[in-house]
Amino acid sequence: MKNIWIWLVIAAIESSTLGFSQPIIELSEVELIVSNYKYLKTVGNKDAPIAVKFLERKVANYDLKGSDLYSDEYDTYIISFYIPQGSIVAEYDEDGHITKTIERFKNIALPKAISKAVYARFPNWAVTGDIYKVSYRRGDENSKQVYKMKLENGDKTIRVKTDEKGNFL
Repeated sequence: MKNIWIWLVIAAIESSTLGFSQPIIELSEVELIVSNYKYLKTVGNKDAPIAVKFLERKVANYDLKGSDLYSDEYDTYIISFYIPQGSIVAEYDEDGHITKTIERFKNIALPKAISKAVYARFPNWAVTGDIYKVSYRRGDENSKQVYKMKLENGDKTIRVKTDEKGNFL
């Protein structure tokens, strides 16, 4: 008997919701144009700090043709983007595609792969400063990503370089 009541309540709820359904509205097609996805794919480091990812997305989504800088008479545009931790200088073509960038960030949080590699090779040393540099060129499959770090151990200081995977250069 209990199962019959539960079944009746469910049937009543289902039939009442059908009466309040909305009519189907067809929407027009939307065309998405993502012109700088290759830039993000090439320089995108999933372990990069949020500030770096934020600025890289801002560069990729920059609307050149909608800006006050755009004019039909120029072939290339060089635009700089800044945050407190660093900057990106990007070159765009007349269609708004990124052709190359130079990125430099200072004293950012190091990715886990870099930290593990440094502390494994230099166990008693502390990272006291770092610089993260990225060079991108359209058409290249890989961007050049380099971490330069200053390490200290007491009164000794050394400088080391790694790539984005923690391989020492």
